[in-house]
Amino acid sequence: MLETIMMPEFYQLTKQKDVKIIDVREEDEYAAGHLPTAENYPLSQLATSFVTLQKDDHYYVICHSGGRSAGACDFLASHGYQVTNVLGGTAGWLGELV
Repeated sequence: MLETIMMPEFYQLTKQKDVKIIDVREEDEYAAGHLPTAENYPLSQLATSFVTLQKDDHYYVICHSGGRSAGACDFLASHGYQVTNVLGGTAGWLGELV
């Protein structure tokens, strides 16, 4: 079962501790604005780039609204990664995008 978190809860979580965030939007979307600590792993390249992720870490996966990140979470979880889909995505982020 896919683990999810709603944006308001996720926003509060980021205020309490450091979390690993993967932004699966394409490079141009990421460049236009992203969460301050998010790393870009575009969904179109995830099948080859995911090997650089650490299996000991827990990742929060984000896109614009939660659809693409759900697919990315399914893919990563099938390869043994600990992931949570952030519902609401960058569209629902309560802070500033960088």
